[in-house]
Amino acid sequence: MTFSIPAYVQNVLDSLHCAGWQACPVGGCVRDTLLGKVPHDWDIAAESEPEKTEQALHGFSCLEAGRKHGTITVLSDGHPVEVTTFRIDGSYSDNRRPDSVIFTRSLPEDLRRRDFTINAMAWDHGALVDLFGGMQDLHSRRIRCVGRPEKRFQEDSLRILRALRFASVLDFQIEAETAAAVHEQKDLLHNVAVERIQAELSKLLCGVGAGRVLMDFSDVVFTILPELAPEKGCPQHSPYHNRDVWEHTIAAVDAAPPELLPRLTMLLHDMAKPACRTTAPDGTDHFYRHAEIGAPKAAAVLHRLHFSNEICRTVTEGVRRHMLFLEPEERILARRLRQFGPDFCFLLLKLQRADTKAQSALVQDRLSLLNQSEQMLKDLLEKQSCFSRKQLAVKGSDLTAHGINGPAVGKALEQLLDAVMDGRCPNEKTALLTYLRQTADEQEES
Repeated sequence: MTFSIPAYVQNVLDSLHCAGWQACPVGGCVRDTLLGKVPHDWDIAAESEPEKTEQALHGFSCLEAGRKHGTITVLSDGHPVEVTTFRIDGSYSDNRRPDSVIFTRSLPEDLRRRDFTINAMAWDHGALVDLFGGMQDLHSRRIRCVGRPEKRFQEDSLRILRALRFASVLDFQIEAETAAAVHEQKDLLHNVAVERIQAELSKLLCGVGAGRVLMDFSDVVFTILPELAPEKGCPQHSPYHNRDVWEHTIAAVDAAPPELLPRLTMLLHDMAKPACRTTAPDGTDHFYRHAEIGAPKAAAVLHRLHFSNEICRTVTEGVRRHMLFLEPEERILARRLRQFGPDFCFLLLKLQRADTKAQSALVQDRLSLLNQSEQMLKDLLEKQSCFSRKQLAVKGSDLTAHGINGPAVGKALEQLLDAVMDGRCPNEKTALLTYLRQTADEQEES
């Protein structure tokens, strides 16, 4: 079995070994390396207590954040490496963090406290230390707790969402006993800070197995997003739909690119449908104004979970506009570019593709229209780059210098932008000022 350790990590290990301490990579970096992936972070578990760790690593810059729980962060060739003393966790009175930790000289005791078997392996002097069947679980594509799942989740309830996140990102199944505990202990998530919920949810949504996890653990999702619960079982009796609202939402998330903005928007895009549902005499369901009504509901969820202001704005607008179909007509698309800007227009195409793919066969011909619209948008952007007043070759000060003042400045800039977008005038300063003067003369003559 080959196991490659970067030089900057090996340098830290060598320093600890030279000082006489057992030290080895542990946790996620071992898991990812065994999966053939490049780890984002490298964590080292060491026999040495923090003071001894610092002494052994005197040649490195050390940060003391986390020292209380035995962690020293080392900067090696500009890379942070966390070195944590072998430890045994005390009681967890808040279901989140240990009240105390006991340092130990035992690597097996340190591994025993970890969450899942695939995260409880170490690589020690060229050999895999796997006491709980983590390697077999990697081969079986399985998420399984170390020890009793109920105890692991009661210790740290964030592990409930971590189980779902790993199942989604790695496309693994959650082992039956662990899955049962996830369902049973889901209310412990009320003890978790919203920032941590947001981080785990974001990673879960971008995973290849996101749709399956959302479906299998809907009750857990509704625990952190109760606003979505009415979607489950809410029918959509319509020729355009073949799923209830929750099933459609999950299918739309799965159909969206594995990126946060489109997947988060798809998760929230129909959250107002249950409240907006009406049934016509012929039995057809309608959801009038659900996008408009859903936008502020989505904004409330996003702000509660402390997403950034930019994400809140973009996703809220995506929910509001997801029904605004981008037809492949150049004049309309140019107006949309002016109204929303290129980035949002391309996001809207992603949303509408995902929404369409999650609907019935009757509407799948829209996909070819959306492809045409995307190409048309690209062609428009190649032909001209002026879709807002900021991109005009003249500014308000230029107009003021020509005797235009007050509200008339804004009106004139809008007039010039219309002329550029319609191809009636090039986006050049002299041409724009000439066009404005000629237009004013024509209006006076009429």
